[in-house]
Amino acid sequence: MNIDLDKILETGAQLADSAKKTATDLAQKGKKQVDLMNAQTRLSKAQRQLGALVYSLEKNGEKNDLLVKKYVDAISAIEEEIETLKKQESQGQSTYTYTYTAPAQEPGKKTCPQCGAEVDEDALFCSCCGAQL
Repeated sequence: MNIDLDKILETGAQLADSAKKTATDLAQKGKKQVDLMNAQTRLSKAQRQLGALVYSLEKNGEKNDLLVKKYVDAISAIEEEIETLKKQESQGQSTYTYTYTAPAQEPGKKTCPQCGAEVDEDALFCSCCGAQL
């Protein structure tokens, strides 16, 4: 009788370990998907901002190649991040990275840390001085 109880306890422990591993694997896969979706959202937002900037500059007959280049470089960096995340996902690697998120500010109250100009709260660069936000 005692042997049967030991077998049952051992089997139960093995099942619990298996369930824990499965849950951990699913959580890691979910985090990878969230990281990829967040990067794709940032890419889309940066591309829209670049388009709006180019349109605004063209409409006003202005040029700001430095600011346009900064947006292009930021977009390239996000695209590289997305490719890395996709490769890691296909290879089953972990994507644990920490990204600092600044505390939320009041809507319409974001200012450039370099020149103090008011900027859109989702802008990547200051439209006045070109500083990275």
